[in-house]
Amino acid sequence: MSTPMSAKRFLDALRDEGLSVVQVGEWSTHNRNHKGPWGPVHGVMIHHTVTRGTANTVRLCRDGHANLPGPLCHGVIAKDGKVHLVGFGRANHAGAGDDDVLRAVIAEKALPRDDEASTDGNRHFYGFECENLGDGEDPWPAVQLEAIAKAAAAVCRVHDWTHRSVIGHLEWQPGKVDPRGFTMASMRERVADLLR
Repeated sequence: MSTPMSAKRFLDALRDEGLSVVQVGEWSTHNRNHKGPWGPVHGVMIHHTVTRGTANTVRLCRDGHANLPGPLCHGVIAKDGKVHLVGFGRANHAGAGDDDVLRAVIAEKALPRDDEASTDGNRHFYGFECENLGDGEDPWPAVQLEAIAKAAAAVCRVHDWTHRSVIGHLEWQPGKVDPRGFTMASMRERVADLLR
């Protein structure tokens, strides 16, 4: 169980991991905290955006849409590996998920199959949306995969978490498929390598 880090510490952690960071507007105070608490935090969740074009993707993830107000994550990881910070605090990214999965993340154990949506994930996870169509064909450039691993590792490093605290949306909520195009097992291995 961890208290969320400050926005400044988040920014510093990403930069310390060697990432190129773009700060979008008043990202550090843009959140959904009025809808409920943020924290304690237990992990990092990875998503794909089902969008094309960095500017469009960042705008959508910052502002959201009529049915789902932004921010939709904390950072958008673009195809070029840059991390665009769009919000900090509670964000509309995880939705409801499986409490057994949350317990496994907290214990840093192997994840069970997600078969229910009963627990508020927006409260408990940092979220990174990654620019990709999510069709299994849109490529994941090496620089983007490296940035995803570094962003997750940066958060884990601050909280003294292992790679097992990094999950995909598809491992949290039944019916979700993101991220599609790489496996979360391979991404966790990348994170583990960075944390060694």
